[in-house]
Amino acid sequence: MKQRKLYAGLGALVLAGTAGVAGMQASSADETAERATRGNVQLDANLTSLNDSGARGRVHAEFKGRKAHVHIKAKGLAKNLPHAQHIHFGADARNECPNVSNDTNNDHRLNVVEGVPDYGPILKSLTTSGDTSPASGLAVDRFPTTPNGTENYERVIKFAPGAVLRAIKSGKGVVVVHGVDHNGNGAYDFEGAGASELDPSLPAEATDPALCGVLR
Repeated sequence: MKQRKLYAGLGALVLAGTAGVAGMQASSADETAERATRGNVQLDANLTSLNDSGARGRVHAEFKGRKAHVHIKAKGLAKNLPHAQHIHFGADARNECPNVSNDTNNDHRLNVVEGVPDYGPILKSLTTSGDTSPASGLAVDRFPTTPNGTENYERVIKFAPGAVLRAIKSGKGVVVVHGVDHNGNGAYDFEGAGASELDPSLPAEATDPALCGVLR
């Protein structure tokens, strides 16, 4: 399976969630909103394991006005596999990490869609290069792979001014790292958890969330 196809089914999730965020951005594009997003703030998130991934990590984000230097350190992730990762936010979401109560279909794991009411849609794609918008939520070739299951990621991300940036700075952004090798065979395949709920041609292992933390 080509890596570029692994997250093809995430397109519906990206498109479904961006309308509300875009509305907040547009409604706040005035001078008052611009001034309010110029301040500096430092946020941290403890990344905790989802889906018994066994992973753990930490995020530090230093905001200077509209730019954030994002640093992710994690270990225990599936080795040598791509891990999509995003900052999530939703105007109607709880803006927190999901738990076992989100397992609405009772299959004993959390899939992407089950987590959306908590962490919201993609706001920023934490890619290694190029675009960082929700449109790059599918860009698997630009997300980190994890030799020995470890990640040490750094990048400066630029945000639009307005209500959404103020919400992130106030502690409502959620970082989610995806990709769980449920059966431990070193690949994303259908044997571990069947097909993804996003696209039956994809393994669920490729899209299931592995780590989550709220930026506080």
